[in-house]
Amino acid sequence: MATAHAARRRPAVLGDLLPGSLARDAALVAGAAALVGAAAQIAVPLPGTPVPVSGQTFAVLLAGAALGWGRAGLGMAVYLLAGMAGMPWFVDGASGTGAPTLGYVIGFVVAAAAVGRLAERGGDRTPARTVGTMLAGTAIMYAAGVPYLMASLHVGLGRALDLGVTPFLAGDALKVLLAAGLLPAAWKLTGASRDR
Repeated sequence: MATAHAARRRPAVLGDLLPGSLARDAALVAGAAALVGAAAQIAVPLPGTPVPVSGQTFAVLLAGAALGWGRAGLGMAVYLLAGMAGMPWFVDGASGTGAPTLGYVIGFVVAAAAVGRLAERGGDRTPARTVGTMLAGTAIMYAAGVPYLMASLHVGLGRALDLGVTPFLAGDALKVLLAAGLLPAAWKLTGASRDR
């Protein structure tokens, strides 16, 4: 019985290491939304595509892994809904529903929750598992963003891939590798790492 109780108390994600419960969770949800909003302001436009290179996707992936599926998914939902309602924290201080890149932001909700769920199952404890977790999250963002891009720009799949995927593959690979170094190292530093 004591062993089962101790196993339940072990942190599933890095956010669980912080003391507290409801107030902690509310702060983490708000912090995740604010982090992605701040990362959206680090954006570099690319010629020929309405999709910029930004820090958003990396922030979404890290929030998912650090907070777990519920808090991360809720944080991204707050980010999405507040931005749609007029909060100027989409890329370049934009807001509303008119951007052709809104599909990626919608994908953030699902991607953060999926990455969070994988992290809860140990998907961020080793570099190899972290790569798989981050690739899954990235694929979800593309899967949501590309169809929305197609519909909003009235282009076919090939053109949407040229505009919204191909230019970003190298950068996304770098983000995945960076996360694969950071997350397992963070677990090691906390001393709470365990094989899951």
